[in-house]
Amino acid sequence: MIEIWQLFTTFCRIGAFTFGGGYAMLPLLQREVVTKRGWATEDEILDYFAISQCTPGVIFVNTATFVGFRRKGVLGAIAATVGSIFPSLVIIMVISAVLKNFAQLAVVQHAFGAIRVVVGVLIVNAVVGMWKKSVVDKICAVIAVAAFLLSVILEVSPIWIVLGAGLLGLVAPMIKGARAK
Repeated sequence: MIEIWQLFTTFCRIGAFTFGGGYAMLPLLQREVVTKRGWATEDEILDYFAISQCTPGVIFVNTATFVGFRRKGVLGAIAATVGSIFPSLVIIMVISAVLKNFAQLAVVQHAFGAIRVVVGVLIVNAVVGMWKKSVVDKICAVIAVAAFLLSVILEVSPIWIVLGAGLLGLVAPMIKGARAK
């Protein structure tokens, strides 16, 4: 029962102290889940994150659910999921009650502009960290660049890009093996 409580409080803390969604939460998620708690490896957390992008819902919540399920089954998944959404729920309720009275103020608009800039930096930081851990050879680099171009220029659905990358990841070792013979 102690670890169930730890799952709830850990994901509650991550959800309360990071802003900007799943990508911005990745550095803190890695620090708490991988480094501090040892609940997952770097590779596992990246896999959970990648799968979470393909499944319906919020990336951070889906990742919390995967980690919780891996640690303590259904009860762990519920604890981690509820912990991950609890701070947002409270914050949204408080902000919505207060913000409608102050949204037009210039200082509030400037504050949100500054927050957007910081969230952008956090996302770039997460992408660089994921790039360093994920792009380990030339094939991975080609897949990453192709995925970026397909997404940004041709606006291909992320589902197709992930499925295609997964297929290439399965086929690439077979092609390497055939060349080595």
